[in-house]
Amino acid sequence: MSTASGFNRPIRTTHPGSVISTADELVDNDIYIDLDATLGIPLYLKCEGFNFAGSVKLRVAAAMVSAGMRDGVITQESVLVESSSGNLGVALSVVAAAKGLPFICVTDPKCNPTTVKLMRAFGSEVQVVDAPDPDGSYLSARKQRVRSLCASDPRLVWLNQYENPANWIAHYEHTAPLIAKRFPALDVLFVGTGTGGTLGGCARYFRENRADVRIVAVDSVGSVNFGMPSGPRHLPGLGASEPMPLVDARLVDDIVRVEERDTLTTCRRLARHGFLTGGSTGTVISGAEHWLRLHDPDGKRTSVAISPDLGERYIETVYDDCWVEARYGALDGISRGAEETQPGKRAQ
Repeated sequence: MSTASGFNRPIRTTHPGSVISTADELVDNDIYIDLDATLGIPLYLKCEGFNFAGSVKLRVAAAMVSAGMRDGVITQESVLVESSSGNLGVALSVVAAAKGLPFICVTDPKCNPTTVKLMRAFGSEVQVVDAPDPDGSYLSARKQRVRSLCASDPRLVWLNQYENPANWIAHYEHTAPLIAKRFPALDVLFVGTGTGGTLGGCARYFRENRADVRIVAVDSVGSVNFGMPSGPRHLPGLGASEPMPLVDARLVDDIVRVEERDTLTTCRRLARHGFLTGGSTGTVISGAEHWLRLHDPDGKRTSVAISPDLGERYIETVYDDCWVEARYGALDGISRGAEETQPGKRAQ
């Protein structure tokens, strides 16, 4: 295999004005949105979606593959495989394509159709688990499929985002220090909770270096993270149907749980200002807004939230009125999309 594939090229940290050679090198950015100017929320939103994977998961994917190559687990003959509800699957598709490695993503019906198409566009194989396990968990069913695949082919390497320490180390070494440098007077950091990688890495960094920073975990109602009861969820990304090994409640100061209807409302509010964000981002902002309304009504604290993703791949779900109504009922309290009109006619 030619080294032009990028397999032997180390992953670099990029800076403004950098020149990159492979898609997985575009990871770091220093873009924040002041939500006080648009939504009236005293909050800075760190945008992690401005890369070729469209989400914070590119940092994790690059780190896990880099660690696997360094440790000799991943070779030029390896086939990567991972269970993902969406964002990590796209990120690993980008990294695998940049490294010239095959990648199999095992997902489920909750994965956005656009996300599946994106992964296949990058050359990945996508397997959709069409039925949950006996307890109703698609996550468990996905992981069982991955185990079966690995047992059938010794070339397969399961990166296992749920337990891989590179997941949280990537945020400990990069995401958190970038935030700390940009906001030396930071008071509160809001982090969404899925596998626990972003939360664990950022929380550990600030506990060790800036213990005065308050860490607020944001999770979805229906997620079992932090010992909460399981419930129905339709949006991929944040939350979990089984306990995540990387989630440690001892690292956080507060926990906010967000209803998916509130996620939809927040996403659509932002879209009206030109910011198309993903469902995970809508959940984090909604949780931060609720917490700040209770604990910082005067907006005197310096608060930052991490935006995990952009919204293009949610066009057929979060931003589609028919999809929303089929799952959440009437759109009372949820802003509708703009009505389509025929050319030359006004909307009634």
